[in-house]
Amino acid sequence: MKRTTSILLAAAIAAVPFTAEAAAKKKKRPRRPQTVGPAINENKATPISRIKAAPGFKVELVYSVPGVQQGSWVNLGLDNKNRIIACDQFGGLYRFPAPAPGKKIDPKSVKKIPVDIRAVNGILWAFDALYVAVNDYERKIDSGLYRITDSDGDDELDKVEKLRPMFARGDHGVHALLLSPDKKSIYMITGNNTEPAEAQKSRVPRVWGEDHLIARMPDGRGHNRDRLAPAGIIYKISPDGKQWEIISSGYRNIFDGGFNKDGELFTYDADMEYDFNTPWYRPTRVNHVTSGSMYGWRNGTGKRPEFYPDNLPASINIGPGSPTGVTFGYGAKFPAKYQNALYILDWSWGKVYAVHLEPEGSSYTATKEEFLIGSPLPVTDAIIHPKDGAMYVSIGGRRVQSGLYRVTYTGKESTKPAPYKYNKSKLVSLRKKLETFHQKNPKAIGQAWPNLAHSDRFVRWAARIAVMHQPLKQWTNKALKEKDHAKRVEALLGLAKMGGIDPFHREDTDSPVNNGLARQIVNSLLEVDYAKLPTAQKHTMVRAYQIAFNRFGRPSRGTVEKIVHQLNPHFPAPTFEENWLLCETLAYLSAPDTAYKTMKLIAAAPTQEEQMEYARSIRFLKQGWTPKLRRQYFEWFLKAANYRGGASFSKFIEFIRRDAVASLSRSEQTKLKDILDKKPVRKSPLEMLAEAMVGRSYVKEWKLDEISKIAAVGLKNRSYERGRKMFAAAGCFACHRFANEGGMTGPDLTGSGGRYNTHDLLDQIINPSKEINEQFVPIEIITLDGKKTTGIVVNLNGDGVTVNTDMFDPNQRVTLDRKKVKSIEPSKVSPMPAGLLNMLQKEEILDLLAYILSGGNAENEMFTK
Repeated sequence: MKRTTSILLAAAIAAVPFTAEAAAKKKKRPRRPQTVGPAINENKATPISRIKAAPGFKVELVYSVPGVQQGSWVNLGLDNKNRIIACDQFGGLYRFPAPAPGKKIDPKSVKKIPVDIRAVNGILWAFDALYVAVNDYERKIDSGLYRITDSDGDDELDKVEKLRPMFARGDHGVHALLLSPDKKSIYMITGNNTEPAEAQKSRVPRVWGEDHLIARMPDGRGHNRDRLAPAGIIYKISPDGKQWEIISSGYRNIFDGGFNKDGELFTYDADMEYDFNTPWYRPTRVNHVTSGSMYGWRNGTGKRPEFYPDNLPASINIGPGSPTGVTFGYGAKFPAKYQNALYILDWSWGKVYAVHLEPEGSSYTATKEEFLIGSPLPVTDAIIHPKDGAMYVSIGGRRVQSGLYRVTYTGKESTKPAPYKYNKSKLVSLRKKLETFHQKNPKAIGQAWPNLAHSDRFVRWAARIAVMHQPLKQWTNKALKEKDHAKRVEALLGLAKMGGIDPFHREDTDSPVNNGLARQIVNSLLEVDYAKLPTAQKHTMVRAYQIAFNRFGRPSRGTVEKIVHQLNPHFPAPTFEENWLLCETLAYLSAPDTAYKTMKLIAAAPTQEEQMEYARSIRFLKQGWTPKLRRQYFEWFLKAANYRGGASFSKFIEFIRRDAVASLSRSEQTKLKDILDKKPVRKSPLEMLAEAMVGRSYVKEWKLDEISKIAAVGLKNRSYERGRKMFAAAGCFACHRFANEGGMTGPDLTGSGGRYNTHDLLDQIINPSKEINEQFVPIEIITLDGKKTTGIVVNLNGDGVTVNTDMFDPNQRVTLDRKKVKSIEPSKVSPMPAGLLNMLQKEEILDLLAYILSGGNAENEMFTK
């Protein structure tokens, strides 16, 4: 073995605390039960010794919920007298006063509300009633919206009205209820397993479709295979429950949301953990819910990436997790920045984040901070109590042991009510003005059209949605003949959606498929000079083609030749995002050199996500292959068999290969029989990491002060491409998320430039155990029989605690019985190997630093223009 490989393996093995014993005892990950067993008997919530809060904050366990009697709590709310209401996921409602400072909740004060209601996931006191959203797994009552009132004025809720039954399945059902900022209506949040409710209005044009140019691969484990657009929906509802309006759609499993003082709504959406390390994986994320917004969840490989123009981006990507409660800190007796923070709860990884939002354009950007961390700590909801200014946090769900915690500030900073800096940006005013036209309005086109190519993405979105709400005859010719091509492509994207019907579209529309319109749209796009468009509009143009082909059908041969002639010279492009769209489109059109160009991209791509996306796009391609290219393609599958990802990762690789084999002629299958029959050689993650470093040699042991001084003056005229390659060569993508690629066992590094200066970032890389990110601190679990398991808690179910035991393999997990656990302690050793810079040259390190600090932005001033 070469010295380089030996050094890499030695450094990694010495630094990684995950035990071989735990890895050897890997068990098949249990399926989520379709039926839920009896409540657990343990009566002890996670002790505060296992919970760490932000500096200056104190956590108290004020109530350990008796599981047999009161179940497992998933939602908190307040009634008209500021008494706390809690709900059992599979049982009833409980009400009790907040305890006095320093005191625990008196068990006798916790009273069950004597009404026939159960499985409540959303609580809201408004309009002199308690509104609840029911999501009943066991279907003992209808899921949906209910109103509970006190009919005789004795301060006891006693009357239940079903305002709207709804059909939902499992966790991804009917969730939170929120009072609108004007206090005149109710917002309901629903997950993607809730059937869309009949709504009188919709700010989202109801022509939602799947819009996949290359056939979607459903999840290999069967998850949500039958769930199609519009996915999770947010509704606005009148107090009597009769008038419903769709505000936003395209979510996976949003559980809760919160309005800031500007009246803007934010929610925290789920990831799909089966998709870890695939190009279509999207981490949990905070979304700004604007009028008519759509966030692009589709099942399997169909999730729209953030750069797709018919989809909006997150305010911040958080990472792996399982989103539950959301609340703002308004009214808390906390320091100013925590009063204005958005708190989001992650059930499976046991965290409460404080998300600090900052206005950016007409929307927001954000930074995140781990506010509470515990292991295990299945947090479900949080509220700020107006009386004592404390935060109350519940844990529970799926019949795990439940409890209620109080979080107070005991530090030295002032807790006086903090001023709020209202967002008075002209761009916000413009967006909101455009949003008033998300309905039929004769003034809409005149107001919206000038903003179709606006540099602000949310303004651009609001403008296009306003146009799409207007009758087609009012704007079709305007779109087809628009002289500003940046505006034209945006309008044509909307026209393709409104003028055609997606094959999977499930609603009737007023606009039947019109082949004449299809020709007009394509001919209008053919007039656009692709090279002169800004990057965002290049994405929009190619996506408009894709939607037109999907909804109207494949163009004629002559038209295909013209489109290929227009797009093919620009493929490959400088960025993965542009290549993603061009590769899909040119493969669909069977452009003659797509196979050759794509195989070159696969060979050069530094990440498995990028390679996988290209391989997926050409799996049906039949033209342009040579025997050598075909062999290279199927050799890639032998390599990809060793890539790691979520539970469905290997199935997706299998599906891509299956379709690729099916696209071969019989003659080709015969000629390639040896490679098609060849079995992959299985390699360990460390062997794969070492293989990525082949050809590199030991340079030196870089010291912090030395390289920090060099970097202080050296981050100019750097190479973006080499920086990205070094990020892969140093093994960073194996564990870290960066610019929507990479692993999930380490922190997302995309925002490093906002968190670290150059010296501190180098310190983190060179001395990884000096200060370990709390979110990714491995834990050591010792069971009563003395056996030790080291890893990260990633899931819970009843008494089961699921631990990821291999930082290089997110699907390598063991499940332990919590009742048999003796101790859980944090590890003092970072899972990140030391010495990763020792095989990089000085210039390579500088390029790597520039790449990380830029957030992966090739336009950053640190790079050569």
